[in-house]
Amino acid sequence: MNILIVFDHPYTGSASENIPHNRSFSAALLAATKKGLRASGHNIDLIDLHKDGFNPVMSSSDLASWRKKEVMDPLIADYQQRLLKADHIIFIFPIWWEGMPAMSKGFLDKVFAKGIVYSEPKPGSLFKCLLPNLKGASLLTVMATPTFIYRWLFGNPITKMVFRGTFRKMGINSLKWYSYSGMEKLTLEQRDMHLKKTEKLFAEHWKNK
Repeated sequence: MNILIVFDHPYTGSASENIPHNRSFSAALLAATKKGLRASGHNIDLIDLHKDGFNPVMSSSDLASWRKKEVMDPLIADYQQRLLKADHIIFIFPIWWEGMPAMSKGFLDKVFAKGIVYSEPKPGSLFKCLLPNLKGASLLTVMATPTFIYRWLFGNPITKMVFRGTFRKMGINSLKWYSYSGMEKLTLEQRDMHLKKTEKLFAEHWKNK
């Protein structure tokens, strides 16, 4: 499959090594995911939002273009063309204040444009996905909040926003969330174990996808 990975962390995807003040478990997850996907024969297209200098703010001119189904930003046009080729999308980012970072939210706001990525056949009805190859999406998140507290106390806001509020509205229902919580409390060896499990997941469980 053609796998599009959308990565969001200020240190960029290059921060996968254990270097103080330039290390990110999200980036380490990215590296493990890519290694596993390559082992299972998939093609990878990486969008590194911070490396690209993506601007997540929806300005008045951006909104006017969005409503007119025009694309003025060449970076957004490029992202949309890459979405059209994707069989599966993987988002990787940290959860801050129980939600996604600004760039990931801006990616959904600005790149997932009506008339390009989806259509709305009738006002108030479910959307129609205009991405011809897309079969599903996965979400890998890193957070300090324990996963069970995030689910039962906060109501799992990230999957409500990304899965229920975005992809299911477009008719995409093959969705999977992988939560990595409390990684900062683990030893280097324990974190490495989680990374190896992630690599194995995408290398073995994804062979027949």
